[in-house]
Amino acid sequence: MAGDVLLQQLDYLLALAAERHFGRAAARCHISQPTLSVAIRRLERDLGIVIVQRGRRFEGFTEEGRRVVTWAQRIIAERDEMLADLERIQGRLTATARIGAIPTAVPASPYITDEFLHRNPAASVRIEALSSREIARRLADFEIDAGLTYLDEAPPGTRSVELYREQYVLVASADDPLMGKANVTWAEAAGLELCVLTTTMRNRRILDANMAVEGVRYRPVVEADSVDALYAHLTKRRATIASTAWLPQLSVPQGFTARPMVKHGPSPAIGLVVLDRAPSSIVAGALVAVATDIDIAARVDQFWTQAQRDELH
Repeated sequence: MAGDVLLQQLDYLLALAAERHFGRAAARCHISQPTLSVAIRRLERDLGIVIVQRGRRFEGFTEEGRRVVTWAQRIIAERDEMLADLERIQGRLTATARIGAIPTAVPASPYITDEFLHRNPAASVRIEALSSREIARRLADFEIDAGLTYLDEAPPGTRSVELYREQYVLVASADDPLMGKANVTWAEAAGLELCVLTTTMRNRRILDANMAVEGVRYRPVVEADSVDALYAHLTKRRATIASTAWLPQLSVPQGFTARPMVKHGPSPAIGLVVLDRAPSSIVAGALVAVATDIDIAARVDQFWTQAQRDELH
């Protein structure tokens, strides 16, 4: 097996693995497509193997190519960790914290990111709304530094910090008779025109399970893959079942109010999840430190309690 492998070649390879298209991978790397193709071919020549299955377009990786991609993910992750560690020693972290969050945790993510940026003013943050399954995959492939997800779905080989537990409230028009009650049953909520997340989302399955406990089935009028989309579809007739963790950021729309849903079983835990590896990731460690130090559950509960008090006055 020949020659040296350049880190830049591995960067290009990972871009191709992410985009699965030579043109998009080149654009991602801010180079021309011929430049990327030449770099990949040189990497193949230096390693003495075929990495990419080629036809008229990108057709995937060979078996050896898939192994090279896996090693490239590790090598580039270690390079980035080395640079972040040197920055930490110099008292300055400029890395981008890459966080994958399930849609229901996105509204609560500023609690983590605001404090992270306060402690590391030269750093930046990138948030992506992902499924719990995609969070697990991207953590394993070193594509994100941390995930915000349901802890009972935390992937193996990770460590976690619980942030809060989901408490559910019905958000509906203040004129609806149900909003005069202290608590709303799931059967009562099922009679409304509900806006809920799609069935691919864990939150939706939790809602469906609570409905089933009370022996009811319902047909939502709006299904969406983001919390913002649910709020955008609220009208005088339409309602949604929200987590209290959404309210500090999204609040309750004017003309609407929120009432607690009857609780069935333990409340699902949302937490920060990172890879459990040594040496630990500098960025992941900084995020864990933030998650450990701040009490998000208390802040969410305080906001919800104050919102209820304000409504009484």
